[in-house]
Amino acid sequence: MQKVVIIDYGSGNLRSAAKAFERMNSELGLKYTIEVSSQTETVMSADRVVLPGVGSFPDCYVGVNKQEGLLEALNEIVIEKARPFLGICVGMQLMASKGYENGETSGFDWIEGDVIAIKRSDDQVKIPHMGWNELDITETNHLVLENLCNIGQKPHVYFVHSFHMVPKKSDHILAVTEYGQRVTAIVGKDNMIGTQFHPEKSQKTGLQLIANFLQWSP
Repeated sequence: MQKVVIIDYGSGNLRSAAKAFERMNSELGLKYTIEVSSQTETVMSADRVVLPGVGSFPDCYVGVNKQEGLLEALNEIVIEKARPFLGICVGMQLMASKGYENGETSGFDWIEGDVIAIKRSDDQVKIPHMGWNELDITETNHLVLENLCNIGQKPHVYFVHSFHMVPKKSDHILAVTEYGQRVTAIVGKDNMIGTQFHPEKSQKTGLQLIANFLQWSP
């Protein structure tokens, strides 16, 4: 039986994420086991990997590195073995080269680019960016982004963040949102995809994205 591993490194809304994956696994009639784990051996046996993240970029990076062998396991399973990977919120940001929250911190460097602060353009732009916002999907052919909304409408998803990723290559940006500026909402490269928003909190749209990820064969 194939396995989806949601990584527990002391950060992230793990139970909500697990419940969302369990629900779509059941509704689609798939046969995955959904595991929440911090064990390197479990990560190495995953068929799909999910990395949530809540809090600051440096704290999350330290959290991953505190788990012995976890970063090495992630590099092997995601980069070398090319298993499908989903990063959520700071879990997405960690895919970048560097983050600039509370100083400079190295990321995984899976997608070349930096994580920088959202600019406060006027008093109407509150930081952190918290709540529902529209997605403008810039890569319409990606299978994980299929059927996220009705024809003629834009999907709404739930954000909580003060920083966002700016990839060096624009084709790694799959969707954006407007929040006083153009803010990266989804990134992707090869077998990897990341959402700045929380799909597990984004109701129908988020569940559809999770369903697509479970069926994606990059």
